[in-house]
Amino acid sequence: MAKKENRVRAQMKCPNCGFEIRPTEKNKKNTADRLELNKYCPKCQKTVTFKEKK
Repeated sequence: MAKKENRVRAQMKCPNCGFEIRPTEKNKKNTADRLELNKYCPKCQKTVTFKEKK
């Protein structure tokens, strides 16, 4: 079975309105810096680049 030692939950936040989406998992060994993903923000009603919240 695969171990999940390197997996952490990353909370994503919209930079425009501050809306937070459900947590996303990332591999901290492969992605050491903050995660950025293009997602749809229901509050802004458009696709924006969500950034990892610290």
